Order: sequence, then C-alpha cells, then structure tokens
Amino acid sequence: MLKFVSCLFVLAAFGLITPPAAAVEAKISGAIRVIDGDTIDVNGIRIRLFGIDAPEGDQTCTSRRGKVALCGDWVSGQVRKTYQGRQASCRRVDTDRYGRTVARCVVSGVDMGQDLVARGLAFAYAKYSQDYVAVEAAAMQRGHGIHAYQLIRPAAFRAEKKAGQVKHVQKTSQTGCTIKGNISAKGVKIYHSEGQRDYKKTRISTNKGERWFCTGAEARAAGWRAAKR
Repeated sequence: MLKFVSCLFVLAAFGLITPPAAAVEAKISGAIRVIDGDTIDVNGIRIRLFGIDAPEGDQTCTSRRGKVALCGDWVSGQVRKTYQGRQASCRRVDTDRYGRTVARCVVSGVDMGQDLVARGLAFAYAKYSQDYVAVEAAAMQRGHGIHAYQLIRPAAFRAEKKAGQVKHVQKTSQTGCTIKGNISAKGVKIYHSEGQRDYKKTRISTNKGERWFCTGAEARAAGWRAAKR
C-alpha cells in the first residue's frame, strides 16, 4: 500500500496524473477588480459570479418614453463604483466553458450576487440556480435599476448577437453622460468630449475598463486626461 501511494505521489509530481477536483483550492480572497456586471478578478483569478447574469457591456435598453440607453455600460459602472478595490472572499462552485472560475463572493458580509440582483443590476440566472429568483421578482416589482427599462435578458441578447440580429447603438450612457473615457493600446487613459476630433469614432468597451463620464473633472479624478484635439 505504501509503495502504491508513493507511486501516485511521484506521478502527480511529474504531471502524469491530475489531482482530484476536491484538491483544487475552493477559496479565493483578495481585492476586487471589476471586469463587467457579473465578472471580476480576485487575486489574479477571473471569476464569473454564480447564479446571476448581468447585461452585456454593449447591451441597450429602452425607457418608457422610447429613449435608447446603454444599460450594460451603466451596470458595469455601478458595479465598479460599489465594489472596485474592496476585499472579497469567494468560494468556487464550478468552472464555466470559458475556463473562468464560477464562485459565490462575499464582501463585508454581503453576498455580492444577491446584492446586484436586489439592486436591479443583474438578473437571476435561473438556468443554473434558483437562489436569486425571488430577489429578482422583488426588484422587478419595485422597478429597481434595469427593471425601470425594457430589455431582453442577457442570454437572449448574446444569442441574437451570435446570430447577427443585434444592431449596435453607440449613444450616451444611461445617465446621459457624454464624455468618453477611452484607453489606448498603450494603456493611456484619455477622455474625449463632444466636438473634439476623435469623439465620434471613439467607441467605449466596458470590458476593457473604458467608461463614460459626466464631467471632465470626474474623468480627471478617475485618472483620465483630456484628449489634445
């Protein structure tokens, strides 16, 4: 028996066998870097929050008056405003098809997924969990966050986008803020105001950390500098 265990140890050491799933570290903790409405980095690990599905960064919604807004961009900004840099304690639940860790994360005793659904910043992802379905229903009834607008669920949006049925709309953010916080290929943060040379052709990708601002002062405070032209 001892020889058998020793043999397994040697094989594992040389990568010839894979340790069982139970041996994989289930707990992850550290400062949060927000990627989008339902995806974060913690201690260098990309985490998809379990049981929720937030609007995609380029997903639009429509107000009762018919105004089109970038709800996905707004959601990412709200999550970043609330959680960026805070300490999270996450427990791994699964790994998704993109190789991301799927986990529940707690910040200051608050379940992050539940908080986002309750505030109307994400939907309950009922396909994978029923945990937040009742929370979502309450948020819908109160018209919180994205539930004050008309929009399809993110999974349906992704399916339509894959089928080429989504028309991309590049307008102002949901809050009406028009200053575009762009990040160059070299990582330089530059903001563009209406009327400047590159304003119209600048596109905002919240997946890259780009964002909208209401004022130049707000952009500068966040670390962006004004475009020269």
